Amino acid sequence: MLSISEMKQLVKLVDESSLTEFEYETEKGKIKMKKGGEHVTSPVVSAPTVQAVLPAPQLETTEVTATPTTSTEDLHVITSPMVGTFYSSPNPESPAFVEVGAMVHEKTVVAIIEAMKLLNDVDADVTGEIVEILASNGELVEFGQPLFKVRKK
Repeated sequence: MLSISEMKQLVKLVDESSLTEFEYETEKGKIKMKKGGEHVTSPVVSAPTVQAVLPAPQLETTEVTATPTTSTEDLHVITSPMVGTFYSSPNPESPAFVEVGAMVHEKTVVAIIEAMKLLNDVDADVTGEIVEILASNGELVEFGQPLFKVRKK
């Protein structure tokens, strides 16, 4: 079966292409993706160890305020590495990975993107302070969509 990084690349390639349907089958499993409307359907994966399921997202309204900045030169934007569902915490009962004002470094997990029933960590990739959160918990995000603004330190 494909590794997580290979699946990410496959989703990206299909998303960026004009294909509306893609199917890949091996002795170990089958992946089928269809594009259309507002979402990409989840593939059929026959290897049960590859699948992970989150409870239904609990959409919540959170007021997010940004710290005023004088220049955008010192801001870094963390973007979504793939199409999927944005989660701000590891589970509905846990606090968010980061809040406005939180200090992060390159390996700090700031969110999870669920794609094809797989959970993918989103790392900060920069050292600094979270100044704005641009996505809501449970929101469908696109590849390259801005998720956070970080003031670099």
